[in-house]
Amino acid sequence: MNIKDIKNLDRDVLLSLLGVESRRTTMDKVMPGVGLFSAGLLLGAGIGLMVAAKPGAQLRGDLANRLRKAAPQGFMARRGDGGATEGSPV
Repeated sequence: MNIKDIKNLDRDVLLSLLGVESRRTTMDKVMPGVGLFSAGLLLGAGIGLMVAAKPGAQLRGDLANRLRKAAPQGFMARRGDGGATEGSPV
């Protein structure tokens, strides 16, 4: 092994040859937790919808109504659902 071979080594490989590890950043520690939290949130919402006391058609209608009320006017105008157009006052 010569100097040229050492220059071509990856940083992690070189550090492992020396018996040390690279330092973990804060994002390396936080992102797995954020991912698990997000997955749990989606799973909980899905289970909540499945065990809801409403029938499927009524639940879908309620969700659609809530989304229409919460959607920004610009999004509704682009879809052509009767929202405000770009030239009209809000």
